[in-house]
Amino acid sequence: MEIRNLNSSAIRRAGYSAESRTLTIWFTSDPALGYDYYGVPAHIWQGLISTSSAGTYFHLHIEKQYGR
Repeated sequence: MEIRNLNSSAIRRAGYSAESRTLTIWFTSDPALGYDYYGVPAHIWQGLISTSSAGTYFHLHIEKQYGR
């Protein structure tokens, strides 16, 4: 799993496993607990780590589209 720290007020860090297509997000509100999102394509991961607003990207492209 590749893990990246994000410069975001909402998301502390995120990790992605290309093999299982699982995205794990640690929110700033509870940084010890990671939330898994399944079936996430690699281009969504790339979008999250390259956007200027990870929180907005999460809400628009991940939150309701991929199951936890």
